Amino acid sequence: MADLPHYVVACLHTGKLAALAILVSGGIVLQILACALYNNWWPMLTVIMYVLLPMPLLFFAGSDGSALFSESDNSWVNATKFLTGASAVGSIAIPAILKHAGVIGWGALAMELSSFFVFVLAIMCFIGMTDEDNYYSVI
Repeated sequence: MADLPHYVVACLHTGKLAALAILVSGGIVLQILACALYNNWWPMLTVIMYVLLPMPLLFFAGSDGSALFSESDNSWVNATKFLTGASAVGSIAIPAILKHAGVIGWGALAMELSSFFVFVLAIMCFIGMTDEDNYYSVI
């Protein structure tokens, strides 16, 4: 991509940003539809986990995100990995527990889980886009 003109590269980056916005918007729409279509707002509890998910990364990892993808002896990085993983598992566990308790139906569970996977896809695409070492992305 180094031999492309600057305006073409800028246009490609704008398209990637638009794709990320569409993915995140789709996840939010699925989250709201899981509640609105079935007239049951209990699945919105997963929004708490979506808000808590980036907090350990913001507070403990700092600006050096490369330590998150490698083995580290730093206890703060390990705590960040643990808390982020616990929040991610909670994002899947809350709808599953609500379905098991009979609070939500299969449709709401499917929409909640698909919303989670759309958010995960958006995060993976963002990580692929912001990698400075590679000149290609996930999209």
